[in-house]
Amino acid sequence: MKKFFSSSSIWQDGGLGLVRIMTGTFMIYHGWEVFDAGKMKEYSEWDIFKHSGAPSFMVYLGKGSELVGGLLLTAGLFTRIACIILAGTMLYIAFFVGHGKIWYEDQHPFLFVMLAMVFFFNGPGKWSLDRMRAALLPLLCCIAFLGSSPSANAQQPAQSPASTAFVPAASSNRSPISHSSVSPTSSVPSLPDGRLTYCNPMNLDYGYTPIPNFTEWGKHRATADPVIVNYKGDYYLFSTNQWGYWWSSDLLNWKFISKKFLRPWNQGYDELCAPAIGIIGDTMIVFGSTYTRNFTIWMSTDPKANQWKPLVDSFDIGGWDPAFFTDDDGKLYMYNGSSNSYPVYGIELDRKTFQPMGTRKELYLLHPDKFGWQRFGEYYDNTFLDPFIEGSWMTKHNGKYYLQYGAPGTEFSGYADGVVVGDGPLGPFDQPQSDPLSFHPGGFARGAGHGSTFMDNNNRYWHISTITIAVKNSFERRLGLWPAGFDKDGVMYMDAVFGDYPHYLPSGEFTGWMLLNYKKPVLVSSTLGNGHPANDAVDEDIKTYWSAATGDKGEWIQSDLGHLSTVHAIQINYADQDATFLGKQTNIYHQYKLYHSVDGKKWTLLVDKSRNTTDIPHEYVELPTPVQTRYIRLENIHMPSGKFAISGLRVFGKGDGAPPEAVKQLIVLRTEKDKRSAWLKWSPVDNAYAYNIYTGTAPDKLYTCIMVQDANEYYDKLMDKDKTYYFSIEAVNENGVSARSNTIKVD
Repeated sequence: MKKFFSSSSIWQDGGLGLVRIMTGTFMIYHGWEVFDAGKMKEYSEWDIFKHSGAPSFMVYLGKGSELVGGLLLTAGLFTRIACIILAGTMLYIAFFVGHGKIWYEDQHPFLFVMLAMVFFFNGPGKWSLDRMRAALLPLLCCIAFLGSSPSANAQQPAQSPASTAFVPAASSNRSPISHSSVSPTSSVPSLPDGRLTYCNPMNLDYGYTPIPNFTEWGKHRATADPVIVNYKGDYYLFSTNQWGYWWSSDLLNWKFISKKFLRPWNQGYDELCAPAIGIIGDTMIVFGSTYTRNFTIWMSTDPKANQWKPLVDSFDIGGWDPAFFTDDDGKLYMYNGSSNSYPVYGIELDRKTFQPMGTRKELYLLHPDKFGWQRFGEYYDNTFLDPFIEGSWMTKHNGKYYLQYGAPGTEFSGYADGVVVGDGPLGPFDQPQSDPLSFHPGGFARGAGHGSTFMDNNNRYWHISTITIAVKNSFERRLGLWPAGFDKDGVMYMDAVFGDYPHYLPSGEFTGWMLLNYKKPVLVSSTLGNGHPANDAVDEDIKTYWSAATGDKGEWIQSDLGHLSTVHAIQINYADQDATFLGKQTNIYHQYKLYHSVDGKKWTLLVDKSRNTTDIPHEYVELPTPVQTRYIRLENIHMPSGKFAISGLRVFGKGDGAPPEAVKQLIVLRTEKDKRSAWLKWSPVDNAYAYNIYTGTAPDKLYTCIMVQDANEYYDKLMDKDKTYYFSIEAVNENGVSARSNTIKVD
């Protein structure tokens, strides 16, 4: 209903297509009279045509124009030409055949003029041959390019006489790309909805924090504590303070549904904080974190249609960071807890009354004295506070119960989900896995804690969890999605290798597309002060960002890949600089254009989102056809709020050089002083920009992967002090990955 009364469009593309087909059909009906000789003779005897000197010609021209224009319009072929034909014909009828009385007698032909103008300015809409032509054009251009391209040994393409070189301006906030410098054959198709890859952070229309005192350092987007459930073959995603939820049929394209779950008697800025989502038979239930006894449990059998009603008016026991679990026998359980002093708890609920059955049980408390990764702090040093345990989730696999929990703190790169295993839904959980289940402390988007695990429609497991930013506030966060699973021995794991690089859907496999512009040269249109320099857009750190001086149309940033490379995909991570919003916004959008060039002089339009109407703060585009290029330029058209600011302009593909050589020597120093920690050093590889360290408690279970950039050492503080560990390492550059080193055993 809110959208019904809003200024945003409703089914704009389909609506245009439907009205176009109907209008064209009417024109065909009128123009069909060209085949009726009697009618045509009758029209030619009208006075307006009789005195024209060529009455038959005029009549057949008019009716023929109606027929041809109607056919073209109905098919959506050469739509704007059809509009000109029909508008000209109808104007002649209204003002010459008629008397120009467009307010009454000649209103009908003039209304057809108005309809022709609608399609002239807006295009044909859906179900049109013009759209099919646009989709085929890149393929034809590619074929033409391959047929005319110079030899593979050529370093620069031949420049056409019509192209115009330009020198990028260093301070102007207007785009230096003139129309003459853009290739006239650079027609860009709409990217297909069914993209085959995705890239973390997830590109969701995140809401802004609704809590005023969290914005003292700047208004910003924020969410965390995600839950995805597979319900009736679709995926539903809930997370903190979003004033609604998302659903998807493919884990790639997410549609937001606005819904506030708090009742009038619930006070506070939090809407649903760390929500619990459960499935009981054919019913979905939703409950938010609370320390009170008056929060409602909601139910729905049609969440896609936003149909909800209270199931329990006021849930008596409450609970912070709650989670629901329905066992195979139909019994329902709730888990909760968020504390650095108390454990996580579990309790069975009555399926009919939702009242607790018995008293809650203590399930698990952290042991940072044994497990190094559970220590609090960015450097696992337990300074300032003791570690937190929070965010419970339960997964049952092969008769075992895997209780997952977040630790040690949401603001840290090492925020992770651990897992303890038991034989029942309330334990005892006496089989802890030594290493975290989900862990992603390196790379661009760091952190992978307080999440949930679900199975997709292909019987594959996935884990969604919280990514930290923590710049404008400790609770500035995003969401990430990673493939997960269980090995033959029942060990639960999450695959975080290249966890913020493009991965295939639905398999979850890494594409092999490497980052092509890490710390490469950058040019920008302007810079806001000294705190957000241009190079911060390519430093692989989501916490830092470049900001232009304004958010105006025409601000731009250009990345030099260093040499010709094959580009497959581009991720645009926007940052919040001088944003103005509090809470969820449903009518904001980004607009931009991406260009590419092989020489920095002649530019070709690569992606055109200048008419986009959606909010895409972590935009990811997979190119329909990879391009060989060296320079990528992002030009701002519209920002939802604040300055044009980018935390990561990330270009993925394949370089034209050789992968790095393998690391020749890896040294791991672990002493009796503290066996939770070790110091790793390795021989550097000259042409590597990063290294992946693999570690685990068995040589065939190196499930923890840590990416290290710009260094050849790492302090590993993650270990179980009572376990033997194994290590291996590989080098990474824009051309690929080296062979892994031999696995080292460390007692």
